[in-house]
Amino acid sequence: MTIRNLDALFAPRSLAVIGVSERPGSLGGIVLANLEQAGFAGPIWPVNHRHRTVHGREVFADVPSLPGVPDLAVICTPPRSIPGLIEQLGQKGTRAAIVLSAGLKEPMAEGGPTIEQLVLDAARPHLLRVLGPNCIGLLVPRLGLNASFAPGNAKAGSLAFVTQSGALATAMLDWGAGRQIGFSHFISLGDSADVDFGDVLDYLASDGHTSAILMYVESIKHARKFMSAARAAARVKPVILVKAGRAPEGAKAAASHTGALAGSDAVFDAAVERAGMLRVDTLEALFDAAETLAHPRAWHGERLAIVTNGGGAGVLAADALSLGGGKLAQLSEATLAKLDAALPPTWSKGNPVDIIGDAPVERYTHSLRVLLDAPEVDGVLFMHAPTAIVPAADIAGACAPVVKNASKPVLSCWVGGVAVGGGYKVFAQNGLPCFRTPERAVSAWLQLQDYHRHQQALLELPDAPPEAVQPDRRAARALVRGALAEGREWLDEAQAKALLAAYGIPTVQTVTARDAGEAADAAVRIGFPVALKVLSPQVLHKSDVGGVVLDLQSHEEVRQAAVRMLERVTREVPGAQMGYTVQAMARRPGAHELIVGIASDPAFGPVILFGHGGTAVELRNDRAVGLPPLNANLAESLISRTRIAPLLAGYRGRPPVQREALVDALLKVSELACDIAEVAELDINPLLADSHGVLALDARIRVRCATGGSRLALRPYPSGLEESVALDGHTLKLRPIRPEDGARLTAFYAQAAPGDMRMRFFHVRRDIPAAEVARYTLIDYEREMAFVALDGDRIVGEARALCDPDNTTAEFATQIAGDWQHKGLGSKLLAKTLDYLRERGTGELVAYTLRENDGMLALGREIGCTVKSGPEDLVTMTLKLR
Repeated sequence: MTIRNLDALFAPRSLAVIGVSERPGSLGGIVLANLEQAGFAGPIWPVNHRHRTVHGREVFADVPSLPGVPDLAVICTPPRSIPGLIEQLGQKGTRAAIVLSAGLKEPMAEGGPTIEQLVLDAARPHLLRVLGPNCIGLLVPRLGLNASFAPGNAKAGSLAFVTQSGALATAMLDWGAGRQIGFSHFISLGDSADVDFGDVLDYLASDGHTSAILMYVESIKHARKFMSAARAAARVKPVILVKAGRAPEGAKAAASHTGALAGSDAVFDAAVERAGMLRVDTLEALFDAAETLAHPRAWHGERLAIVTNGGGAGVLAADALSLGGGKLAQLSEATLAKLDAALPPTWSKGNPVDIIGDAPVERYTHSLRVLLDAPEVDGVLFMHAPTAIVPAADIAGACAPVVKNASKPVLSCWVGGVAVGGGYKVFAQNGLPCFRTPERAVSAWLQLQDYHRHQQALLELPDAPPEAVQPDRRAARALVRGALAEGREWLDEAQAKALLAAYGIPTVQTVTARDAGEAADAAVRIGFPVALKVLSPQVLHKSDVGGVVLDLQSHEEVRQAAVRMLERVTREVPGAQMGYTVQAMARRPGAHELIVGIASDPAFGPVILFGHGGTAVELRNDRAVGLPPLNANLAESLISRTRIAPLLAGYRGRPPVQREALVDALLKVSELACDIAEVAELDINPLLADSHGVLALDARIRVRCATGGSRLALRPYPSGLEESVALDGHTLKLRPIRPEDGARLTAFYAQAAPGDMRMRFFHVRRDIPAAEVARYTLIDYEREMAFVALDGDRIVGEARALCDPDNTTAEFATQIAGDWQHKGLGSKLLAKTLDYLRERGTGELVAYTLRENDGMLALGREIGCTVKSGPEDLVTMTLKLR
């Protein structure tokens, strides 16, 4: 389930409150009072078999005796009664319930299922959606709906707030009331037994009354569902969240460097960025984000101008901006001249624009207008400290209209307390972002900056890479399964290198040996110098026990080193099973030691790690993590987020590393993470990188039996859907679209006839903006599919299906290149799309086309679509798939 029946939860026409009472402080009584005070227009039916009236309303004894079918039921009864109530409500026709009660994690009977599970079992046959349990309820102020026991109501507005904490919900309500911030929805998820973040994000993304979504998150249960919904929502409106629990829990019992470094909080950050959301660190910062997002402005860029009547406050703001990675706008000569014309000679002559403490109202308004008109300024921070010259309220009254009509973001900072309170109040009443300190105001600007950076990342299309050599997946899987069959948790070094080699990752030649003699003989075959390393399942970190010796030059040196190593390891790790690996020495002077790895996050599954490697990897703490699958842009971003990144670009005569080889290695590790579910942890440390390429010197890989279900938070490219077809004497490749297809798709649309573009988009389009091309190529394979037909390197056909969150309906569209029309390609693409939709269980195909589109109509009739004419020459075609 996703958004099915959520309209009954968030926009009910009738309500039942089960468990009402006139007892002071009773849960049901508070809910009923809140509903009445909020002004809910529909019928409200109280239920309690012990009362005949409550608050002057008739009370009904039980659910069957209700005079109608409530869209929504609010349940305030003891836990053990709730499964039966849900069953009764489902049978009556109710499709949503809010369970406020706590304690549903306990079993109904010893050894039996929990009460929560029984509630879900009772709800499922009726598709009845459950919010909670253990929540405070929900509010939809514009509908007069306060189905909660919160101590107060909310003003109607455009911000939605979703929380797993009831206490934070009441705090946000109080905060919003004090600042005149309104909300479209206030949703307390509680234990999220049914309705969770993914469901709510899907619903709010398409809600026309919601302009931005704020969330307080403690945990994510269904990562793929969450990521799919978050990516869809973040494309259409801001999604801002704060998450509790920043401690790197994953490091506690990790056996590899990657496992130790890829803590769950870093992974959550990576997920947020990948989805295009914004994470803030504190509840205060979430409030500040709400302040700026309540009244959004078009984003022009990151260059901020600061105007202030106090030089010290301006310097503090400039310092905070610089330390936070922001950009201070460099004012042009023209802008400086306009400011100079109305400011006293002692003004700062630059940015921050210090208009001096004795500034009258006119200086403020003039400076604001000049800065807002300046093309080199993308946003303005307006600051005022108290003076005895002009009351703050007068300044605010004059400046508020300028700020309200601005086309660029403007933040305000009223530095002080009572003396500037009047100005703060005027701005707040006008719905303008207000802050009390320079640092908080700048932090709010940086939040906007980060958010728009994440949004821009969603639109960045990677270049099409050269045709890559396909990995030997069969050999890789056989190697891993062979190790598991032997009961091995860790691949030995030779096996690890073989697995990397199967994916085309360069490695050094490695030979295993059982004893000192075999090691010495292997060294002769490889050629000197060589490195000797311990090979033992009991030894994970070789250097910790003296298990690595380098630059051995002869048969005898290798033999003696092996004997000494045996003695050391036996002393340090009694009972260790001993063997050796012998490797050719890699002569890469000046190469950087990097780490690349795979770790398993309990919520988001496999993650890719990159950073500064070597034996001091934990001490350096220089790494970044990302969710697979990666593309070239995402791999570049992973590299750039580390402190070692500038060094990799070259410095002081040291040449840059071969970037393509490094990116390629990351892409191959990402592909391995997607392909081989049994790989739980992987360390390549060090991965040597220099101007000649990359080389994996050492690798450790932990394997485990793969469990069922979706382990990847993001569905990877479905390579299994690729096929070749013969058509009109050509061999075409039909495959899902890739992010790297941006240039091909742009060319496909550019070469289309105007009439074809009108048939596809219902109006003539000369070109498709880059942002839209990104939307069409960077698709979420979980709920959207686009198949393209390629004749060589050219796209000649496209078919696209977008499924609703419930997978009940898929909207279909297709376009064929002019020289490939009437050759059967449209039928091929449609058949492939139908096979895909039927396999995923989609209920119905829907296509909208123009009445004059004979080709599309013929295609629909060919497969048995129902065709209905609509307004303005629009025709709807539908086909039942199940």
